[in-house]
Amino acid sequence: MTIEVVNPSASKALYDRFHFSQAVKSNGLLVCSGQIGSGAGGAVPADLTEEFRNAWNAVKRVLDEGGASFADVVEYTTFHVGLQKTMGTFMKVRDEFIKAPWPAWTAIGITELAIPGAHVEIRVIARLKG
Repeated sequence: MTIEVVNPSASKALYDRFHFSQAVKSNGLLVCSGQIGSGAGGAVPADLTEEFRNAWNAVKRVLDEGGASFADVVEYTTFHVGLQKTMGTFMKVRDEFIKAPWPAWTAIGITELAIPGAHVEIRVIARLKG
């Protein structure tokens, strides 16, 4: 089994500092690391809708770099701080990016994420064409 790392240029510092790739290509799949909805300066926005939209846009950047799209997502896992309180807003924003046929989804409630104040981290697995 071979893997090809996928790292958008904006994530080079994460690769160098924390030693992980934003995604890997292997056996016809693009397996993406979790994405958090921080803004351009690294801070998490106070507005949940903006945070969740930032996270999905970060997923889009990784999918684009890896040669996939949201239509190729076969499974996604979301990690939520305050799962019950934020789920309605999350699903509303999610529907801007993910469309039917719906991929498999697991939502997990947790106590904290790597960036203080973040409410969600999204990881996806997408099929690769060709």
